[in-house]
Formats: sequence, structure tokens, C-alpha cells
Amino acid sequence: MPLDEDVVAAIYRDHGAALRRFVLGACHDPQVADDVVQETVLRVWQQAPQITGSLRSYLFRTARNIMIDNYRKAQRRPHEATERELPDPVGGAERVDELLNRVLMEEALLRLSAEHRDVLVALHYRRLTVREASVQLNIPAGTVKSRAFYAVRALRTILDEMGVQR
Repeated sequence: MPLDEDVVAAIYRDHGAALRRFVLGACHDPQVADDVVQETVLRVWQQAPQITGSLRSYLFRTARNIMIDNYRKAQRRPHEATERELPDPVGGAERVDELLNRVLMEEALLRLSAEHRDVLVALHYRRLTVREASVQLNIPAGTVKSRAFYAVRALRTILDEMGVQR
């Protein structure tokens, strides 16, 4: 099946830079990052009809899986056969998961209304109390609580739509 250059170009244009930053954050090797991004786009292009949910989420999960597969392959080879050093596995998969979760959460937060996002950021990321968030956002404390409740519900729905497992 010939590769549709327009589809691949659109994936790179829309998601390539963010995907490369994600991979670089895990492996710190630009050449490896480029290889992983290229393989990710190819796999996602091949799976496109079966993708449900957010394309970006699927891209990041695919890149994560490729990095883990590459690490496992490298561990099966004798040390002399590896061309370049791969990150230490003890924290490697956990670091990739952490980066993936951060990217997915940022994407989900961007889909919330500004009012809901502001309350969640104040309470959960900046660790403000309800009273402190109320003062900073210039809204009553009861409104902070109400918005937080509905924001979490909306966030769960968004994450479900993105295909994020709990």
C-alpha cells in the first residue's frame, strides 16, 4: 500500500514537534528521537482506520510503546553489540509513563473551559486552598468548589474520550 504523503505530512505538521519533545525528554538522543518519531508516524498511519479517540494520545502511546520495545531489544543483545547507550531501565519506563501522563493531562486540560481549567490548576497544580483560589480568581469560595466539582467531571469525560485508562 503506497504511503499517502499528504497524510504523513499532516501528522508531522500537527504533531511532530510535540512528539519529538516527548521522546527527547525520555531518551535525550536526537537521533533516537527522530527514529522513534518516524516509526511512530508510520505505525499510526498504518493503523489510522482503527484509531478511536484522540490522534495525539494514540501517537504518544505508540511512541511510548516503541521506546519500551527498543529498550527491551537492546537488553537482549550483548553489551558490545549496542551502538549507543540506552537509558537505565530502572526509571526509564516510569519516566516515559510520567511524560506521557503529563502530555495527555495538558491536552485534556486545554479542552476544558477557561473557568474550569483555572480552578483545577489553582487547586491541584498550585496547591492553593479553596480560600486562596477564591481570592486569586476573584470568585466566591462556593463557586470555586462548584467549578472544581464540575471541572473534574468534565475532565474525566475528556480523558475517557481520549482513551486514557484509569
